[in-house]
Amino acid sequence: MDVFGLIGNPVEHSLSPPMHEAAYDELGIDARYVTFEPDAAAPAIDAASTLGVVGLNVTIPFKQDALDAVEPDDLATRIGAVNTVEFTDSGPVGHNTDAVGAVRALREHGVTLEGTAVVVGAGGAGRAVAFGLADAGMRVRIANRTVERAHELAADVPGADGHGLDELSTLLKDANVLVNATSVGMDEDQSPVPAEALHADLTVLDAVYSPIETRLLSDAAAAGATTVDGAWMLLYQGVEAFERWTGQDAPVEAMNAALRGRL
Repeated sequence: MDVFGLIGNPVEHSLSPPMHEAAYDELGIDARYVTFEPDAAAPAIDAASTLGVVGLNVTIPFKQDALDAVEPDDLATRIGAVNTVEFTDSGPVGHNTDAVGAVRALREHGVTLEGTAVVVGAGGAGRAVAFGLADAGMRVRIANRTVERAHELAADVPGADGHGLDELSTLLKDANVLVNATSVGMDEDQSPVPAEALHADLTVLDAVYSPIETRLLSDAAAAGATTVDGAWMLLYQGVEAFERWTGQDAPVEAMNAALRGRL
């Protein structure tokens, strides 16, 4: 039996186990997905390697620390965080599938990643999304409550620029994609974006998935925009990890059903 898992703290409410185990069941893979709450990333990754774990996901608060415990790929290095570890004969390799998750979520909804993307938030999720969209060919504009953090992230992302939240109405006028990469809207009826700034030519992805329909997505739908809920981004980061670990195409429908059945 192959063992995959997740390290983080806390992890008891993670939706990754049912999503991945649904994939194993669908494809007849003899495997389990387990969770661990270690004190630090490096010894946990070392122990997993020693025990023969095939792959690990990494979540808060260990994504940055994991970078020093693995051989990160180019994208993970540029983002500065690892959320997926692949154990190879030459040692653990680190990836960041959060960036890919956002890009695949948009593409699977028929979105052409051209033109300008506005990313709200300059934290870990915002950083991953900004790099993912820039690598896909979009011009990225980062808006953050603390303007200095937006400028710092923009300096790292090719072709990006940083702004304050008070500039959102102007930034969104000619934008093609909007991504909320903050926690605003999580279990609260609030949006980080003025409703009047939204328009029908936008695609709006909210990384928040609890609730599934956030105030931002509700406002976007009312404005005629295309909406993509946060569970799609969560799904496709898991799909990417599964495919890296197993070398097989992920059973997306089964994983999506398992994920949404827990939301």
